[in-house]
Amino acid sequence: MSYVGPDFDPPQPRRPRRAPLTVALAALVPGALLGWLVYEAVGATGGGGSGDSAKPGGALTSATDTSRTPSASSSPADDGKKPGTARTGSAPAGTGPLAGKVVVIDPGHNSGNYRHTAEINRKVDIGNSRKECDTTGTSTNDGYSEARFTLDVSHRLRTLLEQEGATVKLTRDGDEPPWGPCVDERARIGNTSRADAAISIHADGSAVGNRGFHVILPGSVHAGAADTRPIVGPSRDLGERIAGGFVRVTGSAPSNYIGGGTGLDTRTDLGGLNLSTVPKVFIECGNMRDGKDAALLKSGAWRQKAAQGISEGIVSFLRG
Repeated sequence: MSYVGPDFDPPQPRRPRRAPLTVALAALVPGALLGWLVYEAVGATGGGGSGDSAKPGGALTSATDTSRTPSASSSPADDGKKPGTARTGSAPAGTGPLAGKVVVIDPGHNSGNYRHTAEINRKVDIGNSRKECDTTGTSTNDGYSEARFTLDVSHRLRTLLEQEGATVKLTRDGDEPPWGPCVDERARIGNTSRADAAISIHADGSAVGNRGFHVILPGSVHAGAADTRPIVGPSRDLGERIAGGFVRVTGSAPSNYIGGGTGLDTRTDLGGLNLSTVPKVFIECGNMRDGKDAALLKSGAWRQKAAQGISEGIVSFLRG
């Protein structure tokens, strides 16, 4: 994800393409060693590819059955978007183990942001400072945008969580809204939904050679409209479980450039976390600017693994 502002090129035109180890990162003793041991056990290829990184930084609409259950082998172009469709609410809650639970998924950025620079550059209050409403996000070197990646993973994650019985809401879906929403609105959607857990999906835009994922946790902020003190503990628990599931299912290693090898990073400068009143974390799934990480992020099969790993962490958190 890009947290420094809309400084990336607009998305490039799409080009046709051819088509029982449990990670107890909750303990983190030490997290870096544990994550790396699992990484070595499952193989450094991460299920066939790799990718590049992102930086810190919708309205509820809908999709067809195909967009809600994207193929695990879909290409970057098959990102779960169906033009002209609208999702007005989450699917009916099931009778699975998460029945009665609400999860809000926040797909980072928006493919239309670069067309609305005035709107996304507008500063909003995040409690301890003011920051841009949103940013454009990053992309792979061949133009696969972070916004498309985050929406695809979010669709896959929604399907998995609904199968567990959860009620799932997205902060944006498809091309609605045409830009944003702003970071304060993304937090508000989770708050007004009284989410039991919320997650913002991103990918990083860091230097070549910087690889791996990291989960961003809210730090303690008590300023202005922000008071994260009640959610710091639960959010850490949520983040540790998601990190553990992500390592186990994807085989990706924790970030080699953020988090000291633990796959966890605490921040107090992100409005989506500062303004949240429900347990919430961000996940940077990989580095879009590194060729090896980018190959993973562009793989539909790997994105399905990413969604599965995140889902397992959320399910574990919500079941206690």
